[in-house]
Amino acid sequence: MDNGMPEIEGKSHRGGFGDLGGEERGLIDRSFRERIIAVGFVGEGKDEVSVLLELEELRRLINTAGADVVEIVIQKKTSPDPATFIGKGKAREIYELAETLDVDTVVFNDELTPGQQFNLEKIFHRSALDRTAVILDIFAQNASTPEGKAQVELAQLQYRLPRLRGQGQNFSQQAGGIGTRGPGETKLEVDRRRLVRRVHKLERQLKAVGAHRKNQSKKRRHSYNQSVAIVGYTNAGKSTLLNLLADSDAVVADRLFATLDPLTRRIQLPGGESIFVTDTVGFVQKLPHQLVEAFKTTLDVVIEADLLLHIVDCSHASPETQILAVRRVLEEIGAGEVPEVLVFNKSDRSDPSELLMLYPDSVAISAYSETGIDKLLSAVADQLRVVWDVVELAIPFDKGEVLAQVHREGQVLMEKVTEEGMIVQARLDSFSRSRLSPFLVSEGGRDEI
Repeated sequence: MDNGMPEIEGKSHRGGFGDLGGEERGLIDRSFRERIIAVGFVGEGKDEVSVLLELEELRRLINTAGADVVEIVIQKKTSPDPATFIGKGKAREIYELAETLDVDTVVFNDELTPGQQFNLEKIFHRSALDRTAVILDIFAQNASTPEGKAQVELAQLQYRLPRLRGQGQNFSQQAGGIGTRGPGETKLEVDRRRLVRRVHKLERQLKAVGAHRKNQSKKRRHSYNQSVAIVGYTNAGKSTLLNLLADSDAVVADRLFATLDPLTRRIQLPGGESIFVTDTVGFVQKLPHQLVEAFKTTLDVVIEADLLLHIVDCSHASPETQILAVRRVLEEIGAGEVPEVLVFNKSDRSDPSELLMLYPDSVAISAYSETGIDKLLSAVADQLRVVWDVVELAIPFDKGEVLAQVHREGQVLMEKVTEEGMIVQARLDSFSRSRLSPFLVSEGGRDEI
């Protein structure tokens, strides 16, 4: 069905996989499962074993998106070819293989430039997509809330805009009318400008959502509850853990990117302290920059958290690789300095002993068999007591800016007027405590509220 959105050149295969269509349809043609060739690239500084692991993950991503990998091809080359990424000779080999295997689409493990994608599609006579397109496809399938759908659409459009190309005579036509610059503008220019307007509209909507989310976060802080964000690789067991901790009903599925929208629940720690815990979208290797940008309002909950629970699937073939991938994304969104507790989940499937030695202060659990949870909660309580502490400050009347700083940076629990000034009890992090040390009367107390 034509929804009026401009097309991407080279769509000669029989399916719609990776078709970055508009808001009115999904991204995948479910009338059949497309047959895919997956292509990996072993270049300088990259070893074949790590590329094979990435290709296995790409296979899972493609399967989650609703298609089947029928063949894997690896190109070994010092550096990518600027025109075709893999070189014309290898591209022609893949074309012959695709013809023999009746393949619909060729998917690359690495991101292609718009020019490379265009050149490859001319050689393949079928779609050439990259890992980014597959991940966008999965996100589009799983988005369920208005915010999630808007974030995914924004990421799709940001990916798609530089890939717009004219299709023969259709895109050489001139168009006029309201919203165009005049009769001399081509249809391609009109389409591009229409998509740019849509991008700006989505950005405004998501900015408003972000402001609302920040207000909710402020209200939680004013309720004197600390916040913990659950982060980790996709399908590591984050939602299962939240359900266990909060007796909740978050969606749990053995598939990639089952959770896109943050879900917050209140739980109690062993000492009786109440905290907010939020489940967040899972990360993956080579997570598209467009998604990171589009989901920034959602990921603000990670940046503003007092503590991160970094969940790792210890049964995975390379958990260290997943840890690094997650930490790279955390750095990218500005959450690299947020304290974390590393949690090795699925200990019922694999012995985490070596990982626990490799990563001191980490915790092993099984959310499935509910083991190690008490130790995890104790670790969370210990970390939060380090991050935030209840202090008492004596602030003279002529130091109003200091009182304002306490309100801005901490959670004020009590204020009392004395002859000399204000006695303030507040919960502050270590940085604020250090800056306000000249006014400290005592620290290390417990919040009695």
